[in-house]
Amino acid sequence: MELHFTGVIIAISTFLIIGIFHPIVIKVEYRWGTRPWWIFLVLGLLAICMAFLMENVIVSSLLGVLGASLLWSIGELFSQKKRVEKGWFPMNPARKDEYQPIEPDETLCPVHKGKSIYAKDKE
Repeated sequence: MELHFTGVIIAISTFLIIGIFHPIVIKVEYRWGTRPWWIFLVLGLLAICMAFLMENVIVSSLLGVLGASLLWSIGELFSQKKRVEKGWFPMNPARKDEYQPIEPDETLCPVHKGKSIYAKDKE
């Protein structure tokens, strides 16, 4: 019986790539705010373009996952700013003027014009 490790390698690597981007987004937002979003865009598009050029399935898959994670991180960067404004994460005191206080019932989701669906019942 022959074992094939391609799927497992891709799965574990995908898990690690996604897991690594969570603290990266937190640290980038804390240090620089949302200004470096375009770096995530350029690197994400570059990784996806590179994925198209790779013959190796594992390398191509991982570049695609990396590119998608970089692009997803753009939205997470802006959501992280909202999390800081809600008080869920520490605010960088050097950039405290960049943050606006958020109402407790405001959601991070852009749907419902920023209000929680539960807050809609109160209106």
